Amino acid sequence: MATLTNTTAQWSDVSLTNTNPSLISKITAWADKQAANRTLWFMVSLIAQGVLFLPVPAVLLYYFHAPIFILAVTLGLFFSNIIAGMGGAGIRAMLGLFAFSIIVHLLMIITFII
Repeated sequence: MATLTNTTAQWSDVSLTNTNPSLISKITAWADKQAANRTLWFMVSLIAQGVLFLPVPAVLLYYFHAPIFILAVTLGLFFSNIIAGMGGAGIRAMLGLFAFSIIVHLLMIITFII
């Protein structure tokens, strides 16, 4: 049987699996575990969007004179979360869209306040 150079390990002993998972694989594994809580995540997404994100355009438009497309972006993300949740999207898609909405709204707030 062939051996590795300068070692006593056999080729059959070498593991080809990744023993140090990346951040993406950890997030994906966590999202897959949340599949049983899909309805809960849909409700969390709707409540967070309705309470935290829908007032953002009003504040940015009135106090910081932001352009009107801020309202279109917010409503587009809100309704896309509703469609994804009610349309039967997978848990990865729902959580990804929710995370994308959070990031976009935080960037909008940072952009117009600073």
